[in-house]
Amino acid sequence: MRLCLIHYSLIFMWSLELQVNTYLAKQLLLAFMVVVISLTCVVWLSQSLRFIDLIVNRGLPLPTFIYLTILLLPTWLSIVMPIAIFASSLYIYNRMLVDREIIVLVAAGLSPWRLSSPVVLVSLIVTFLCYSMTLYFIPVSYQAFKELQFKIRHNYTDILLREGTFNAVGKDITVYIRERNLKGELSGIIINDERNSLESITVMAESGALSVTEKGPQVFMRNGNRQSRNTKTGQVGLLYFDSYTVDLSGLNSMSQRAWKDQNEYFVHELLNPRNEAENSKRYKKFIAEAHYRITSPLLAIVLPILGLAVLLKGEFSRRGQTLRICSAVIVAGLVECTVLGSKFFVAQNAMLIPIMYGTVAAPLAIAFVSLISYPSNFKLRPKRDF
Repeated sequence: MRLCLIHYSLIFMWSLELQVNTYLAKQLLLAFMVVVISLTCVVWLSQSLRFIDLIVNRGLPLPTFIYLTILLLPTWLSIVMPIAIFASSLYIYNRMLVDREIIVLVAAGLSPWRLSSPVVLVSLIVTFLCYSMTLYFIPVSYQAFKELQFKIRHNYTDILLREGTFNAVGKDITVYIRERNLKGELSGIIINDERNSLESITVMAESGALSVTEKGPQVFMRNGNRQSRNTKTGQVGLLYFDSYTVDLSGLNSMSQRAWKDQNEYFVHELLNPRNEAENSKRYKKFIAEAHYRITSPLLAIVLPILGLAVLLKGEFSRRGQTLRICSAVIVAGLVECTVLGSKFFVAQNAMLIPIMYGTVAAPLAIAFVSLISYPSNFKLRPKRDF
């Protein structure tokens, strides 16, 4: 009889724990998604202001602008997701504390560590997502972002085809186009060319077209005139033409990017940078960035477990857990700052690499030990707290 009771009690506890874990996991995922979307929108709005000049000064279409900013989404998500799972965990468990649900579950025999298992599970999933961002999606998307940004800023076709604006193409060429039709034909063309220090040239034409060749962009013009002025003698020359071509191929020096940003490299490329001296600053920054991409996703499990260790430890107060929540936020902020600071120090001295791993391993170990060491750490305070 006693064995049957023990058996049924174990089944009851297992069923209760399964239901609780499922309930908490659903609540965590829902809160996590809400926080991620909210924080991502805030970051997107703030960061996208940096590219407003591409719309104002370059006439960038809105869909292209949105696509350009979306390419930065993996970078933002790798930062937002650990913060989101931390905030979600604190919110869900604090709400359960206020509603006395945690007290009931602890009284039913569930320890704080077993109550934290849904957070561990969800945090592991978020950690995997963060690793997918830092190891693959960030270099792929950031490289596409830089390529598109460069093309937008140096695409002469888009610049020259802007209507009713004097467009500075390069350092010594200014182009004005009054109108462009749907077929790409131009009308009212003015080009001022001062690339030759001995001669200033202004070309005006009724119509024309822009063509981009292997040698560079060229403007084909019809029915116009070419005015030249010698900068030394002041002599002016005038030439009328039926057709004329202005060659802009000398501007090809900006057609390719000279270097790549460190965010465009994969981890294995950062760990073994080519054409970089081992003692150079760029080499050390690459090494620091590589180890940061390996350690930073672990914050997705360190921060929520650390927050629960602070929230679930000690006596339960009916007045609320404001002090513990503030303490958890401060501790999480210190851990986040320590991880970021360790990247800076490793960029100065590669011998400090173990510190980067210690900044995430030490808080995680402390949080696990704290949760396991307090199997029943909820005690109601006296009635004077009412």
